[in-house]
Amino acid sequence: MRPSGRAPDRLRPVTLEIEVNKHAEGSCLARFGDTHVLCMASIETGVPPFLRNSGKGWVTAEYGMLPRATHTRGNREAARGKQSGRTQEIQRLIGRSLRAVTDMTAFGERQIKIDCDVIQADGGTRTAAITGAYVALYLAFRHMQEIGALKTIPLSGQVAAISCGLYRGVPVLDLDYEEDVAAEVDANFVMTDAGEIIEVQMTGEERPFRRSELDAMFALAEAGTRDLAARQREALEIK
Repeated sequence: MRPSGRAPDRLRPVTLEIEVNKHAEGSCLARFGDTHVLCMASIETGVPPFLRNSGKGWVTAEYGMLPRATHTRGNREAARGKQSGRTQEIQRLIGRSLRAVTDMTAFGERQIKIDCDVIQADGGTRTAAITGAYVALYLAFRHMQEIGALKTIPLSGQVAAISCGLYRGVPVLDLDYEEDVAAEVDANFVMTDAGEIIEVQMTGEERPFRRSELDAMFALAEAGTRDLAARQREALEIK
């Protein structure tokens, strides 16, 4: 039995609330159970130096946890003067995931920055951030379309992410914190709505794992990201 009482293949309650910030061109509050991540997309003119005069745009992300997102207060990274390795790794993952489904040649030399701020953490913050960031990015492109800056939305598909793991020897979907810290194997899957894999992060925390266990977690992730993609479309009112 999972601590939450969920079946092994059951997501936590998921909501994707859009337009939660009146200033950002796109915004989404992603709630995966007690993990809440605010994702906001900002459109900026200009691109990083390596893309100047290329005619291409860029999509990038920044990630952070508010000081009281966890059960004890953490210091702001800005106060420490540097980002942790974990923060840098997660924000790069978010950016890679979004760029995998974005046509960089379709929106000129503009940069879209997605800010993903963890308001409350209970496991799976990176997967909630990626899932919500896609919604915020789509809304930013929709805004550009509405003001006449784009004819079509330059996305080849959707991207969502979910965690899986082996908890007490059983493959389970969408780990909360209590499961995450006790899992023998911990994994994160980033996938498109077509079932294509963008990235997999998987570690045998307590023991090595077998191919059959990997396949079982992959099957859970396929079903989970397919469900999340449907929720993204529902939030964006896409048929």
